Amino acid sequence: MNIQKITTYIVAALGVLGAVFVLMIIGKGDDAIEMSAMQGDYGSVASIILLAQIILGIAVLITLVFSAKNLASDKEKLKKSLMSIGAFGIVFLIAFLFSSGVETPMQDGKVLSASGARWVETGIRTFYFLTAIAVCSMSYGSVRKLIKK
Repeated sequence: MNIQKITTYIVAALGVLGAVFVLMIIGKGDDAIEMSAMQGDYGSVASIILLAQIILGIAVLITLVFSAKNLASDKEKLKKSLMSIGAFGIVFLIAFLFSSGVETPMQDGKVLSASGARWVETGIRTFYFLTAIAVCSMSYGSVRKLIKK
């Protein structure tokens, strides 16, 4: 049996399982599901959510495996990928070094620790740095193209 047949059978089985779960949810009705959820019973919806998480996990796993296989087959691609990951790591490290953490009270009464606040600020600064790098590189390319004309 080849991989295409196996994939077809798995996709068909997951599709049928999803259809069964949807029919169970529709059969129960909105009111019954709402009442159950208010009492803490998410059983009818939890099954389809679990199925969605399993499908997402399979898709991510397959993507990672084939991406790694593709990178391993070409040394130039692997070198460029490792350089890109290293550059991202440097940007992240710079963002972390520029970040500071202060205990912050949250809306639900809990307190975000100084370490947690530093990680949040690091993520935000990383986003800002990557945005600035992207804008600058696009602007540089456009200006360079205009000057060549």
